[in-house]
Formats: sequence, structure tokens, C-alpha cells
Amino acid sequence: MGIEKTVEKAALEILRQAVIYLPRDVKEALNSAYENETSEAGKTQLKAILDNIDLGESRKTPICQDTGVVLFYVTVGRNFGDCSFIPDVLSAAVRTATTEVPLRPNAVHPITRKNSGDNTGTNMPYINWDIGDGDYIELTVMPKGAGSENMSSFAMLRPAEGVSALKRFVIDQVIKAGAQPCPPTVVGIGVGGSADIALKLAKKALLRPINVRHPETEIADLERTLLGAINMTGIGPMGLGGTFTSLGVNMEYAYCHTASLPVGLNMQCWAARRATARIHRNGTVKIMS
Repeated sequence: MGIEKTVEKAALEILRQAVIYLPRDVKEALNSAYENETSEAGKTQLKAILDNIDLGESRKTPICQDTGVVLFYVTVGRNFGDCSFIPDVLSAAVRTATTEVPLRPNAVHPITRKNSGDNTGTNMPYINWDIGDGDYIELTVMPKGAGSENMSSFAMLRPAEGVSALKRFVIDQVIKAGAQPCPPTVVGIGVGGSADIALKLAKKALLRPINVRHPETEIADLERTLLGAINMTGIGPMGLGGTFTSLGVNMEYAYCHTASLPVGLNMQCWAARRATARIHRNGTVKIMS
């Protein structure tokens, strides 16, 4: 089998895994939330979520009807060689997954609203590129549903207000979102760079397991502080009240202009889906999820 077909099959497999099986860290967090939720209504909602997950896994069907739009994060090793074929094979994998998994056809033209019928179209699936070491490429897929994506937000804060303004912005946006992103959520925050960079970092932050804190102490402490504050809002599971409005807060940053403080926020619903595969140039495939 040629490398192009190998990459396509690997992409199809991680797409299948992502929409059917939640990552271990997310499932453990949901189970912990169920055990520790003090609100009867919240506990009932968490039980329904966990039952839904078990049902999806046992039947090998997507755990949510909204299988989202398909976003790929692709890291290409310096010794991998030609990678110009990747956009075409990822699109082919998405078309196959739409039929075989199946995925709900969600991709539409933004103006005419015409549905492509196969989750592909101009710039979709969207590919985020990076360069790494080694002779392999690493593919991570993130199916992103609309309920949480519609709660994305961005602000250019005043640098003089610093962390206090950042905290206020995040909490205000969580309260404004309420039940719409299907809590308990995972909250991704991007700080710095420029407007587009902050939002890209917010989404990329969602790829980090929620039980892994940022390596820098100041950022890790801020993640913990924000998680505690979000869970004090009382929004709770599915917005019906309770302790667990969010399962985790992940933050990434970039250096920015001295006169700017861009902050992007991107949420994931409880179905925080992602899956990863590593494909070596010799055709060896390792599913990392």
C-alpha cells in the first residue's frame, strides 16, 4: 500500500474513533463529576451523558448527532518527505467517513448555505500545519460541533488591566453562554499574539488532555483559578444547575505587542472529541488515541 493510501486510511480511522470514543481523560473527568455532583438535576444529566457514551461505544455509533465540522492538526516531520498529497487524502477520508461512520453532513457554503453533502468544501476540512522532527507525520482530528463553537468569543483587552481583565472576560463569556455549549465544557483560552493567533491558540488548547496542566506555573495556576471560578457560577451540567459547569480550562499563549492584550475563547461541549495517529514514511501506523 502506498503512503498516500496509508495516510487516508489512518485519517479515516481516527475520524471514526473520535466521534465514537471519548478520550480517557474526558471520560474520567465526567465520571468524577458524576460521583461528586451535589445537585440532583446535575447528577441526572451527567448520568444521561455517561449512559449515552456507553450506548455509542457499544453500538459503535457517534456519541452525538452533531459530528461537527472536521478540523485536522498536521505535524510533518522534517525527514518525512513530500507532503503535498495530504490535503487531498484528508478530504477523501472525510468523504468516506461521512458515508461509512456515518458523519452528519454539516458543511455548507457560508453565503448560499448549500450543503456539500460530504463534509468537504472550500477550506474544509481545515488543516492546521506544523513542522516537527522525525520521518513521520502526526494527524490529530477534532470534530467541532456548532453548539460549543457558536459560543466562541474574542476581545482586545487593555494591557494595563492585565490578568484581572482576562478573568473577568472569561467568566462573563461563560455566564453569557449558559447552557448553549452543552456543559460541562472544556474551555480553551488563547492569550497574546494577534487577533487571529489568540483564537487559533484557544482552539489548539483544547487538544491538551484536561488532566495535564500548562508547564509554566503562572499559567497552570491561572487555569486552576479560572476552573474554580467557572464552577462557582452554578450553571451546572446542561445548564440545569450544579457544581460542574466545566471539566477543565486549558490556556496557551504567544508573545504580543506591548500595546495589546488579545484574548480568544473557544469552548468544547462535554463531547470533547479528538484522536491522533502517527504515520511513518515506511508505512508504519500507530494510533495514539
